Amino acid sequence: MKIALVGYGKMGHIIDEIATKRGHEIVARLSETPTAENLNNPDVVIEFSHPEAAFNNIKICLENKIPVICGTTGWLDQKPEIEKIALQNDTAFLYGSNFSLGVNLFFALNEKLANLMKDFPEYKVQLEEIHHTHKKDAPSGTAISLAEGIIKNDQRFDAWKLDETQNKELGIFAIRQDEVPGTHSVYYKSDVDEIEIKHTAFNRNGFAVGAVVAAEWIIGKTGNFTMNDVLFNK
Repeated sequence: MKIALVGYGKMGHIIDEIATKRGHEIVARLSETPTAENLNNPDVVIEFSHPEAAFNNIKICLENKIPVICGTTGWLDQKPEIEKIALQNDTAFLYGSNFSLGVNLFFALNEKLANLMKDFPEYKVQLEEIHHTHKKDAPSGTAISLAEGIIKNDQRFDAWKLDETQNKELGIFAIRQDEVPGTHSVYYKSDVDEIEIKHTAFNRNGFAVGAVVAAEWIIGKTGNFTMNDVLFNK
């Protein structure tokens, strides 16, 4: 494939290396706003930029009928509009809060556990995420996905919030520490014991491999997709 990288920070550099090793050609490495000219006619765009830039970056690519894989978090209030733009331009869009295979298995485990625990109100639920100090949004997109998975399966909750769980709002603690790629935990705590599930990333390579696999998968497709489609609906 010919791949354009929109956003060329740490993740962009790792994706560049992994995509090249898998035999793909990187035709653009952009830290600036994409245009029809500087994208250099790619088969697919992989977008890892900043929350404030993501919507415009993705919109431009989709309007040029280029499928987009997006891993930027912190802009999701505008995601429904992006999904409409993808359909209007007969192309494809895939958003992932986290492209790691392990995290997507963790999402499935989280929903299964939430369904098991919904009838045991003596267990209080709390989420925690830890990331590097350079991460601009909080909570992480992965933590939000975990929270949404619990809310979908447990009628005790109808929303999430930063801070401690209270009433019908599921709480997420967001912690920032130097050079932590990403740790996510879900706790169910009662007066007598605690159940915890946890995912710890050792580096960013798992995220990058997943993004490239998603890019390989999306070629020739139209519509809006998630990593569930890539991993579990083959």
